[in-house]
Amino acid sequence: MEQPKDSEFMDRDTMTLDLDDGGSLECIVLSVFPVNNKQYIALLPMNDEGKVEEDAQIYLYRFEELGDDEINLENIEDDDEFELVSDYFDEMLDEQEFNELFDGAE
Repeated sequence: MEQPKDSEFMDRDTMTLDLDDGGSLECIVLSVFPVNNKQYIALLPMNDEGKVEEDAQIYLYRFEELGDDEINLENIEDDDEFELVSDYFDEMLDEQEFNELFDGAE
């Protein structure tokens, strides 16, 4: 995994998504997290210059490590499952922002 060029995300790993049209998309790994005994991953796409667009959407996938640096990403097809995972990720972000507010106050 490589390091992104965007200074805000310099300490984050990246991964390349292979797209259905044969292209690829470099993404920042925001988090890998469990929900209901399954692992999920949140990815933030970068443009060709290695920067994150202001209106970039976060991609959520079901995530499985297969070993030997191989992983499997699956689309979340079920609306209820996607809503549950999305809500959990939003709560993680809210908690992280809350903690960062108080980390600087000490």
